[in-house]
Order: sequence, then structure tokens, then C-alpha cells
Amino acid sequence: MLGFVGVAGAGGASSASVARSGKSFVCAQVGSRRSGFGARQLARPGGVAPTCVLAEDVGSTVASLERARADENVRHDVRNIAIVAHVDHGKTTLVDALLSESKVFRDNQEVQERIMDSNDLERERGITILAKNTAINYKNTRLNIVDTPGHADFGGEVERVLNMVDGVLLLVDAVEGPKPQTRFVLKKALSLGLKVVVVVNKIDRPASRPEWVVDTTFDLFCELGATDEQTDFHTVYASALKGLSGNTPDSLEQSLQPVLDAILDLPKPKVNPNGSLQMMVSNIDYDDFKGRLAIGRIQSGVMRKQQTIGIAHPKKPMTTGKISEIMVFDNFGKAAVEEASAGDIVVLSGLSDIEIGDTIVAQGAENYLPPIAVEEPTVRMAFSINTSEFAGKEGKFVTSRNLRDRLFKELERNVALKVEPTDSADTFDVLGRGALHLTILIETMRREGYELMIGAPTVITKVVDGKKCEPFEEVEIEVQEEYMGAVVELFGRRKGEMLDMGAKNSEGMMTVNFLVPTRGLLGVKNALLTATRGNIVLNTQFAGFRPHAGEIETKDQGNLIAHETGKVTSFGLEAAQQRGRMFSSPGDEVYADQVVGIHQRPGDLKVNVCKKKALTNMRAASKDTNTSLQGVLNLSLDDAIEYITSEEVVEATPQSIRIKKVVKSRR
Repeated sequence: MLGFVGVAGAGGASSASVARSGKSFVCAQVGSRRSGFGARQLARPGGVAPTCVLAEDVGSTVASLERARADENVRHDVRNIAIVAHVDHGKTTLVDALLSESKVFRDNQEVQERIMDSNDLERERGITILAKNTAINYKNTRLNIVDTPGHADFGGEVERVLNMVDGVLLLVDAVEGPKPQTRFVLKKALSLGLKVVVVVNKIDRPASRPEWVVDTTFDLFCELGATDEQTDFHTVYASALKGLSGNTPDSLEQSLQPVLDAILDLPKPKVNPNGSLQMMVSNIDYDDFKGRLAIGRIQSGVMRKQQTIGIAHPKKPMTTGKISEIMVFDNFGKAAVEEASAGDIVVLSGLSDIEIGDTIVAQGAENYLPPIAVEEPTVRMAFSINTSEFAGKEGKFVTSRNLRDRLFKELERNVALKVEPTDSADTFDVLGRGALHLTILIETMRREGYELMIGAPTVITKVVDGKKCEPFEEVEIEVQEEYMGAVVELFGRRKGEMLDMGAKNSEGMMTVNFLVPTRGLLGVKNALLTATRGNIVLNTQFAGFRPHAGEIETKDQGNLIAHETGKVTSFGLEAAQQRGRMFSSPGDEVYADQVVGIHQRPGDLKVNVCKKKALTNMRAASKDTNTSLQGVLNLSLDDAIEYITSEEVVEATPQSIRIKKVVKSRR
């Protein structure tokens, strides 16, 4: 630190030499607050030698000493960054490319695409659901990189990891520009004061328009209230898939070094290495051998292996624990270290009761950090045990205790989720950020061996200024001009309000924006695909709570319901398909009151799909032996949840997805 700067006073040879020179000198000393002494007096045993300079150079000397003082609280060997963007703009692909650039893989090693998406559901759906950590070394600096989800339904993941980083790489598609969920993640980053580097990705696409994309991104920064420093963002142009990048669209090189250099220019971690220990737990992982793992960034102080620490939270009593092992991220894995200091992102084992939002502090201290703030849920669904006739035939976990334990275990790492008990011990209300958020949980559970029933999604309302309000979403639609009328009519029936409409390109593609109640979006996907013959792109963004929009009729067709329990026959199916589209195929097991198809008219109709052809002793004509069957609709879990209303429930088991008609709603 800077002690003082003063003119060398009287005292021995120092003063004499100053007088003979005819020039004014000053002496500065780092590490002392005392002033008014000569240079010789300052250079006493045990002290720190002063710096004597010409008086006219005192300004630059003071500045350099201040910089030295500031450098004590900055880590130069670490950068902590997050990569955020809209869905499918190339975040995970960019991380793969950066890992390749840092020579993580052998030259002859075969590398699968999107290696960071290790979850089966992530690979199947092509989206990132869980935030991932990795670290690479570049120019003697450890780059801690977090790959975050792009979908707003998994915004709880984004909000948590942004608390660990000092800068953000914002990926924007070189053709599409900023999209609704670009706004979501960028707003979170800017509100935390993070500096942003904009990466215009997919620059190699034929229709790329980088200048328009950068201008539109700048407008978005201004609209979201970015500071002057944040709007002065650095831009890099890249094709992560091909490993190209450059600081201008016309100067691309076969390397991602410009991207890595831009990361180095992001702010260094500001730390307090000599302060009391503080670390916010931002994520939880689990290891079969090490047990529960706490992930977070050390804000101040130093932690060591086998250290006893305190676990603090404003709403919980103080507890203690011992750190069994400290690990840091290293490429795809983790490396054990003896100690870690402020600025490091670490993984800790041995703390079995740690939870997201807890602060790890020195033993006896209570200097906890503010817990992570996450936006409130907007959708609820009822989860209950399987009560169908086929209950217990396909799953391993079928009791209400199994269901309860699994849901509350999910709360430990899924901070955007809430679970509420109901009047029934067998049913729980699960609240999430959207239907996709909850659908991913259901799909994960059924793959783990759970059997459960799910009620129709309903929106969460609240009272604002004495008025009943419900969540609304901004919807961006890209569709061919010939289907515009059908889209506008569809959203009109669902209380949608058109905000904007314009041409996207010269090929007849239009872009239209609506403000729609979240209720109106439940079940809209299949209706849109039917109305536009699959030629549509839909993006949504939460727009806040607004006054209730009134009743919405979203379903104008009834159900075809199985009359009895049994095996579906071709004979029974041939007769039933005259009444609508079928969900079941010959040979499927069905039970009474199971929904086996869509009625072509309003209202439900019971059909006997298990009916067998009567046997007689008369030879049948050839025309009577031929059976003509139409294709069936194979329902996925997403389709089933989108299809049901308050009068149906979805039965999800490890092997089957069924829909059951219920007498009255579970909600």
C-alpha cells in the first residue's frame, strides 16, 4: 500500500546530496503511514526502502504505487466467465472448440459433438439443461468457463452461475441476431454489473449480416439499461463449428485465439486474500464415492484441505463442517489441490448437509453473503402416485414416500423449483418456470424408474393492487406469409395481442410478435404446427404479470376413450379410427377410461378398441379379411402434457406414456 510521498527532510548524506544537486526530490515508501522523515531515516533496519524520485515525476510515481496497491486485490492468473446466449446459438459448440484450441484432445482423438452436454436428455433435445463447468489454461492463465442453458425455463441455472463469474461471453447468431432469450440472459448479466464480450457466431453462414447484428445488440444493451462502460463492448466474429474467428468479419483466421484473447481482456477477479473466508455455494453435484459436492467461488480468504469451517445462512442456524477435499476444474475433470484462495472456483467434498445459497465462512464467523435471488415460478402441476389399473407393473418406485423423497431431493439443486403439499398425502403441487422445466423433471424421474401421474399445467396467479393478475409472455413467431392469417387467428382466440409485424427476409418469411397470457400458450405448439404444416419457429420470453385476460377455450375436440380393459385389436381399431385419430396400435394393452385417441368432434366418445371379430362356421369373403389401419399418433411426454386439460391426467412410467380420463380435476 502507499505510505506517503513527501520532500526528503534533513538528515545525513541524503539531505546533503539533495542540496548539492539543486533539484527537489521526494521520497515514497510502501508499507508505512509515517511522513516527514528523510530517506536515510526511512531506510532503517526492518523498514522498507523508500523510492526517491524527481519532484516533477511525483504524479506518475503515486499512480504506479496506487496500481501496485490495487494489484494486491486482483488475481492475474484467473478469469471466471460464463457463456450465455439464446437456444441453439452455439454456446456448447463454442466451448468444445475452445477446448480443442487449448490442445485438450490428441490430434488423432475422435471427439463427439457437444461434449459438454453429458446428460442424455440434453443430447436428445439439443439443448443445455444444466450449467457445466470446465477450465482451460491459456497464456499461463486459468480460464474457468461455465456453459449455461439458453432456455428461459432453466433460468434458475443462469442466475446461479452468474454469481460466480466476472465477465460474460454473449453469443449472438450472425443471421438471427438477438432473440427473446438473449434478452433474458443479458438482462441478468447487466444487472450484476458484468462486462460483456459479444461473439457473433456462425459468421460463415451465407445469409450472415454481422453489422446489423452488432447494431441490434447495441440497441438491446441500451434498452436493458446498460452502463456506458457495458455498452462499449468488444466484438469478436467466429464460426465455432469450423474453428474460425477474428476481430472483423473480413479477417477471420483458422484459430479461436481472438476469442481467447478477448476473454483475457475481461475483468480480473477482485479478491481479498487476507480477509475472512467467504464462499457462496452456487451449485450442488453428487459423486458415488465422495458424496455431496459443493461448487462455488471463493470471495475472500483462503481455504485448506481438512479445514473446519462454518456454514451460514440468514434463515438457518449456524452449523460447522470439515472440508475433506478441495478440487478445481481441469478440462473435463477435476484436480485435487491442498488449498485454494479468493477468486478460485472450487468443488468441495465432505459437507453432507450443504445447500445452494449457503455461505462457507471461517469457523465462528457469521459474515454470510446474500442468498441467490431467483425469479418466482409461473406454472404448477400436480404430481401424484400412479393409480391406474397398470400401476406397479413397469416401475421400481411407486409409493408416495418414493415420490416425496425424490421431489424434495430435486429441490436441493433446482433452485427455481418449489414443492407444496396438498390435502392428499399422495399428491404434491410442483411449481416451476414453465412447462418445459417441469417436463424435464418428469422425464428424468421416469427414466430413473418412477411411476407417477401428472395433472394439467396451470398458471400461478397473484393479486396486484387488488386485481387478479396472471403471467404473460412475449412471443416471437417466424412463419411464411401464406400462414400468417392462421397464426393471427389462433393467437386471437387465445387472448393474444399483436405487438409488431414485419418481413424477415425476401423469401416470404415474416416475423410477428404477440403478448399472450401464459395460459394461452399451454397446448399451442401442436396447434401451430398443424396450422402452418410445420413451417414455424416460436420463441417466448416472460413479460411479467398483467390483469387476468378472461376465459380461454384452447381445445375444440373431445377424446376417444377405451370402453374396457384389454389388448387392442385390429378389428376394434378399424372401427374406432372412423371417429378420429388414434394413439394406440394393435397389441397395446389399454384399460377402461384410458384416452386412446382424439375425437373428430367436440365431446368424448367411448370406443371398444379391444373388440374381437366374431367367429362363425361360414367362410369369409376376401373383402372381410382385409383390415385397413391409419397411422397412429405416437405421443411423447411433451405432447401428452400439452394435450391434457383439467379433465385428464398423464400416466408416466419407465416404459409408457398414457392419458387417463378422470371424473374431476386434480387441481
